[in-house]
Order: sequence, then C-alpha cells, then structure tokens
Amino acid sequence: MIELKNVTKLYGAKKAVDGLNLSVPAGKLFAFIGPNGAGKTTTVKMMAGLLHPTSGEIFIDGKNISNDALDLKRMIAYIPDQPFLYEKLSGREFLNFIGQVYQIPKSELNADIDHYLELFQMKEYIDQLIESYSLGMKQKIVITAGILHKPRLIVVDEPLVGLDPSNVKVVKELFRQLVRNGATIFMSTHILSIAQEIADVIGVIYQGKLIAQGTFEELKSQGKNNPDVNLEDIFLTLCRETCETTDVPDALQ
Repeated sequence: MIELKNVTKLYGAKKAVDGLNLSVPAGKLFAFIGPNGAGKTTTVKMMAGLLHPTSGEIFIDGKNISNDALDLKRMIAYIPDQPFLYEKLSGREFLNFIGQVYQIPKSELNADIDHYLELFQMKEYIDQLIESYSLGMKQKIVITAGILHKPRLIVVDEPLVGLDPSNVKVVKELFRQLVRNGATIFMSTHILSIAQEIADVIGVIYQGKLIAQGTFEELKSQGKNNPDVNLEDIFLTLCRETCETTDVPDALQ
C-alpha cells in the first residue's frame, strides 16, 4: 500500500527526512515512532500530499503521489495533530460539508454521521458552533470527518490529542475495526504504549532515518528476549545502539 524510496526533505540545510526507505503492506496498522523533531510529521505530510519531497519517491497503492495526487487523495484520509475546522459552522454542518465534498449519498451520510455521533457521544453539542468546542471535541469531529468517505488509507498524526481515557479507548477500537475491514492506517505517535498495544508493525525514526521496523515481537529481540521488555525499553536500546543519546528523553515527553 505504501512505499517510500530514498525520500529526503530539506528545510534549508537541515534534513528533516534523510533518505527514508519504508514499506507498509495493505490492511495493517503501522505505528511510526520517534523523538520530537525526528521527521514523523514531515513524513506524514509528504504521504498526504501536503509537502513535496526534495528527492525520492512516494508510492501509494502503486501510484506516485507526485503524479497522481488528486486521484490518490480520494482514497486517503489525513487526520492532523492540530484540528483545523471552520469554527463558524456547527459540527453537523461541517460533517455534512465534508460528505458533500466526497459526494457521499445523503442517506448513507446521515446514517454514518448518526453512527459516529453515538460512538463518540457527540449528540449533545453537535449542533453548537465549533468555536465553542474543547480540543477533544474538535479532535473527535476531525477523526469522524476523515473517515466518512471510507478511505482505504488513513494517515494520522498524533490521533489522541486532547482525548479523555474513554475516547482514547473508542479511537483504539475504531482503528482496529477499520483495519479489520480492510483499511491501512499509518499512525505517527509519541505515545509508545499505544503503539505497542494496537500496531501490527512499528517503525522507529531518528534524525530523519528509519533505524528499525518490525512487529513488537520482532523488535523485542532488541531487549534480548526479556519477557518484561516493553516498547519504551526497545526504543531506548535502539537509540543507544544507533544514535547519540542526548535527545533520547524527548521521545518520552
């Protein structure tokens, strides 16, 4: 589903992403972890077509995103780390607007909106203006808007921003259900416990480079098969072996 070939992104002289090679098969939940500034958000934005690589190629479903961006965006959902919404609309008006953009039949759209209102417990405020919403409320609207058109690929950057524990649980279960139904999810996160819990495959990025990729059990070998090792332990081991350690604590913020 996703293939990055020697992808580099420069900001002036700084390499935000440095010769990144990455492959994610269809129907998997891929967690992309790393410290702050490692290149996670830049990678996500390039995959979503919001940034162009300085060099290298990104393929989604076999198509080069630089050449087929419009067609690919119809099958991709991008859920950013900071919700962007039209604050003078109500939540319902915004969701209806998104449905119209993707030309979702009205009856299907109404049924899906009702489903997510129930799932996220949004009924009591869905007809209020978005400007009155908390960060968590906005995040639930953004997630709902992103999946209304039933995308085959969901690219999400820090999906749990502002959510309380009950809604974190809802999102985790929702993502696993979407994957069971055939979607592919590429999730950038700094919450290592979430990645360990729900990801099929985990990739570790540091200073713009991929330093490890595999299932949790495959990465667990980095902990010398200690049965009590967790993803945080593995991450720290990888960074000690591969990178300078001065920035490692940032990954745990």
